[in-house]
Amino acid sequence: MNQQIQNLKGFRDFLPVEAAKRKWLRDRLAQICEQWGFAPLETPTLEPLELFTGQIGEDEKLFFKFKDQGNRDVALRYDQTVPSCRVVAQYQNTLTYPFKRYQIQPAFRAEKPQKGRYREFIQCDADIYGIKTPDADAETIALSLDIYKQLGFNKVIAKISSRSLLKDIPYSAIVAIDKIKKIGNDEVIAEMIQKGIPEKSAREYVSIVTNLKPNEELQTIFGYLKTYGFPDDWYEFDPTIARSFAYSVGPIWEIVIPEYGDSSVLGGERYDGMLEKFAGRDIGGTGFALGFDRTLEAMEVCGLLPTMINNAQILITIFTQTSWDEAIKLSAVLRKSNINTELYTDPTAKLEKQLKYADKKGIPYVIVQGPDEVAKGVVQLKDMKNRTNETLTIEEIIKKLKS
Repeated sequence: MNQQIQNLKGFRDFLPVEAAKRKWLRDRLAQICEQWGFAPLETPTLEPLELFTGQIGEDEKLFFKFKDQGNRDVALRYDQTVPSCRVVAQYQNTLTYPFKRYQIQPAFRAEKPQKGRYREFIQCDADIYGIKTPDADAETIALSLDIYKQLGFNKVIAKISSRSLLKDIPYSAIVAIDKIKKIGNDEVIAEMIQKGIPEKSAREYVSIVTNLKPNEELQTIFGYLKTYGFPDDWYEFDPTIARSFAYSVGPIWEIVIPEYGDSSVLGGERYDGMLEKFAGRDIGGTGFALGFDRTLEAMEVCGLLPTMINNAQILITIFTQTSWDEAIKLSAVLRKSNINTELYTDPTAKLEKQLKYADKKGIPYVIVQGPDEVAKGVVQLKDMKNRTNETLTIEEIIKKLKS
């Protein structure tokens, strides 16, 4: 193979088996968000660079940015929070508040590629705009917990704090504090000193954080989660999470799956100030970004993905070249009945080859119709898993597959 024929570093191909898993998870996430009354939103892949500049914080070095043909500075979508704030600001007089939206699209970051970190990745966001009280934060936190509950995890933990508790700590120190769980107090202090923060202040900031207590807004959130019915050990106050985004202002949270490890699979925050900067008025916004790849991997680790994800329920084989027209008619009848049907495309292939094809693709059922079956108005239905055969009419097959 020509060595140049390959994808760029940090970008991935997904062959049908993996793509089917990803589609299943996207569809499931959308379904759960819509259960909660959140509506879908899509924004462009390309935005003006100035939209993101000054919003993200230290990670602005990760922007994919360039000049377009009109010599304008543009950037690929870095996250979905900033573009959604642009949407709310742009259409603020036509939206109905509270505006609840979810968004499942790719984001792009010039990361150093490594396990679990890619330069193009899917995010699932859900946000509430137009409500400034912690009730909106509580609802989005509850949704984030319910997503993982409905995906089948035995236990997840929402680690919750508030940036308002850190109002007296400079942003450069908050970025370091966000790493306490990973690198420990001493390394966090060392990082702050490297940034020019005096050692005395650095130690004081760490001490402040480790001795924080929940404030009134957090008590409201914990009350909501309790009332909703989540177990007490599914959420906790954790003063060491700080969320490194510059736009975080109020409640902040992360979701951890104990069976999967210590790394968070979802993060959220309130970001009223950024939205006000775009909209020119204080609307209020809060929500989360779910790590799609990490969530998918966690489901695989915990054995929660469906055992067979295939787009075709049934394969129609071609007994002989003369039965090609009958096979085409059969496929039309099944598809009109909303049964995902694949017709084997080569009418000259031997039946054995077609059955091996169905086996390899994991297609659960196969139809075989020879001249005798055509004469009687029936087909042979093969169950590829149980290795059984039934002689049925097409109406009986439709009823069986739909049940």
